Amino acid sequence: MGRIEYYDPKAPKPNSLAVACNLLVTDDSGAILLQRRRDTGQWALPGGAMELGETAAECAIRECREETGITAELTGFLGVYSNPSHIVAYTDGEIRQQYENCHIGRPLAGKPTINEEADGVMFLPPSALDQYDIHPSMRQQIGDYLTGNYPYLG
Repeated sequence: MGRIEYYDPKAPKPNSLAVACNLLVTDDSGAILLQRRRDTGQWALPGGAMELGETAAECAIRECREETGITAELTGFLGVYSNPSHIVAYTDGEIRQQYENCHIGRPLAGKPTINEEADGVMFLPPSALDQYDIHPSMRQQIGDYLTGNYPYLG
């Protein structure tokens, strides 16, 4: 299923709301784990929708492992990102307002691995971020982490 992400007050009107959990993982050098989404071609933090019966922390860890091949542990909480202008329109007609909890973590095991959701996975040094197509919502979360502006409650 394809999707288009908006970060714009002129985005289509949403017809659903979903809670998603992201995990900002940094290695010992400070490089940030990113994946290139197959559905948008943009680089993003690993994350996705919560499943019934799991906590936000469990969701963030699961999504990271599924989307990147990296098993991580939580080390902190970055924030709540609930901008009503962050809309995701899917080809099946769902137009979702995003609500994301973002956690901070460190890798425990695994290696960056591509999969059905990501055609690229890597640890990227912060100095190289501007060379990559990263959605504004992800840039905000990464920026908040890098500047120490957390927890973000917006």
